[in-house]
Amino acid sequence: MTDAAHLTPTAAFEMLLAGNGRFVAGSPRHPNQDAARRAQTAPSQAPFAVLFGCSDSRLAAEIIFDQGLGDLFVVRTAGHVLGPEVLGSIEYGVTVLGTPLVVVLGHDSCGAVAATREAVAAGTTADGFVRDVIERVTPSVLAANAAGHTDNADFIDEHIRHTVALLMDRSNALSAAVTAGRAAVVGLSYRLVDGTAHVVTTRGLDIPAPAAA
Repeated sequence: MTDAAHLTPTAAFEMLLAGNGRFVAGSPRHPNQDAARRAQTAPSQAPFAVLFGCSDSRLAAEIIFDQGLGDLFVVRTAGHVLGPEVLGSIEYGVTVLGTPLVVVLGHDSCGAVAATREAVAAGTTADGFVRDVIERVTPSVLAANAAGHTDNADFIDEHIRHTVALLMDRSNALSAAVTAGRAAVVGLSYRLVDGTAHVVTTRGLDIPAPAAA
C-alpha cells in the first residue's frame, strides 16, 4: 500500500494525473481492485488524495483516475457545493488520514452550474433542497457574470476557483496543512468527451497554475 504520509503533494498529484492519462489513452491498469488489495486495506486506509467532486454520474473518481481500493477518499455533492459535512470529511482525510492532496473536481456540462445560470438570469429559484445547491453556486455565477464571461467553460472554471478559495478560507486545518507543506489543493476541470482533467487553480502545489481568464 502506498504510504500517503510519505508522499509529497506533488508526487500524489503526479500519481493522479498518471492514472487519468491511462484512462484517456484507453489503457487503464485497474490497480488495487483484487482480493489481495481488499485484504490489505481492511485494517486501515491510507488514501493518497481526497477527491471532492461533483456527484455527476459520469465522474466516477476511481474510474477516470484509474485507481482502486484505498487510493482515494471521495466526497461528492451536486455542483461540488460545500457544507459542514463536506468540510469535516475533507478535514478528516487531511488531518486524520494524512492525505497530502485535496482535489476539487468540476466538469463541463455541469447541471448545477447551468441551473444556477438560468435561475440568476430569470430571477427565480428551484423547489425543495435543490434551491440550496443553486444558492451555493450563485456566488460563482455572479462573479463570472461580473467578469463579463459568456462561455460555459469560464463559468465552470470560476466555480472551481471559488470552491477552492472557500475551502481554504473556511477550513483552518486545511489552510494550516497547506501552509506547512503537508498538503496541497488543486482544482481540476474534467472534460466529458475526451476524459481529460485540466488544472484550473492550485494552492501549495509546485506546478504553475494557469492565469484566470
